[in-house]
Amino acid sequence: MFNKETYIKRRSELKKLVKDGIILLFGNNESPVNSPANSYAPFRQDSSFLYYFGQKRDGLVGVIDVNEGTEMLVGDDIDIEDIVWFGSVDAVKDLAAQVGVSHSAPMKELKNICDKAIKSNRKIHFLPPYRADIKIQISDLLGIHPNAQKEAASLELINAIVKMRSVKTQEEIEELERAAIIGYKMHTTAMRITKPGLTEKYVAGQLEGVANSYGSMVSFPIIFSQHGEIMHGNPSMAELEAGRLVLCDCGGETMEHYCSDNTRTFPVNGKFTQRQLDVYNAVVEAHDAALALSKPGMKYADVHFEICRIIFDRMKELGLAKGNTQDAVAAGAHAMFLPHGLGHMMGMDVHDMEALGQIHVGFDAETRPNLEQFGTNCLRMGRRLEEGFVVTDEPGIYFIPALIDEWRAKKHCAEFLNFDKLDEYKDFGGIRIEDDILITADGCRFLGKDRIPYHAKDVEEYINA
Repeated sequence: MFNKETYIKRRSELKKLVKDGIILLFGNNESPVNSPANSYAPFRQDSSFLYYFGQKRDGLVGVIDVNEGTEMLVGDDIDIEDIVWFGSVDAVKDLAAQVGVSHSAPMKELKNICDKAIKSNRKIHFLPPYRADIKIQISDLLGIHPNAQKEAASLELINAIVKMRSVKTQEEIEELERAAIIGYKMHTTAMRITKPGLTEKYVAGQLEGVANSYGSMVSFPIIFSQHGEIMHGNPSMAELEAGRLVLCDCGGETMEHYCSDNTRTFPVNGKFTQRQLDVYNAVVEAHDAALALSKPGMKYADVHFEICRIIFDRMKELGLAKGNTQDAVAAGAHAMFLPHGLGHMMGMDVHDMEALGQIHVGFDAETRPNLEQFGTNCLRMGRRLEEGFVVTDEPGIYFIPALIDEWRAKKHCAEFLNFDKLDEYKDFGGIRIEDDILITADGCRFLGKDRIPYHAKDVEEYINA
């Protein structure tokens, strides 16, 4: 964990932002795979709990009384049976002291704390729960039905945490740089070992081993598929075939659970065809344009739509699209090729703070999401960039047979798309290139000291070295 002064400072700032009431930050409990004693490993703590209380043990709740200025770590000490199997663990009071918290209590005391606050008509702040066991705990403590807890969650607490976690401190940036090293090792391993005859699942398994070897775990389930047109294509037992492209989207978490998230698309046999290059280079152009545009004060939604215009122009050059580019993007025709947003916040969660609600994380009072237009409704990040933000830059071009057929049947955006030509690309797959960027005082920069190859010539040279 970081130095305890980091957590003291974070909780102090949180109290200033929330101003009144009692804050409950629930840590995670162990999650069983198929029996109570067989849980998923490694244990993953809730990110907001980690941010303010730092401890990775299960079964903990952080309590902050904003008015009284007091803080408490609540949880039960483990018993001798657990010690026999898992070894000695620090007492809760010692865990509290390690992060600068002077009070601790057993879990049964949390009910008394909540009952007293409710009786005094005090505001109790909690975040939207995403695990069933925490929903049951909140129901027992506060009498709020699980179905109503998302709406009952504290907007003041959500906004305060988003404000703090969005801007990365120097120690967080250093941790993200470590995560980038893991991501580099994962992706270059994929490029080195991929060859015809191996299965998608075999390569993905090797990458997961890299993540586990150098850090805590993968930052999300690995995407490794010859069907790059499927946004989140799980690796299958399909054998890799010469002449096809494979899309690899993966990243790792450090021991402090800061993430990396990169995507590369490359030819299974190490050599792009001309048709693949035509599309690939359009994605490279969009990726690099986003780097040039991203800086403090720039709306990421504006960067997104500029990338959409670049992609649509290149598709016109290939005969796949037609018409006025500005009008086409306004109508949503670009989503035939790019049905997702340019990127998202990243930090302790790969989609940083996603559990708090994307509308609070990626948007603000000035910039609101468009939930009506296909493709644009998947934009996760639209607000103005600030120095210290970490976002992903991940344009792509995809040829999705079902989407081509549906839009043709409905004549959707027919004035902007050449469906006969699109039919010729139904076997193409998809291409995405993704990097993690830090917004600096006057622009942005890549995270990570080494660049995963992504320009076509560099990719081919690296694979064939």
